[in-house]
Amino acid sequence: MQISIAYSNNQGEQAWIELEVADKSTVEEAIQASGFLSRFPEIDLETQKIGIFGKLVKTSQVLEEFDRVEIYRPITADPKTVPRRATEKEKE
Repeated sequence: MQISIAYSNNQGEQAWIELEVADKSTVEEAIQASGFLSRFPEIDLETQKIGIFGKLVKTSQVLEEFDRVEIYRPITADPKTVPRRATEKEKE
């Protein structure tokens, strides 16, 4: 079955591939087959969140045809403080 995998690292490098995997493959099996773990050694499946079309899933989730697996990087800025910083800069 056909799926896709997407990832973007903190340096701005983005990767998205389409991949053919066996029926009943899991998210982890697909990520392993994609080569992303060797291409992006910073990916840690034990700590990073994974999603399918924006919905968080476990790496044991069984994939369905045309799923898009997304590997999320850790948040580096608190989303609650970003608007505050922008407002403070406008005041200056």
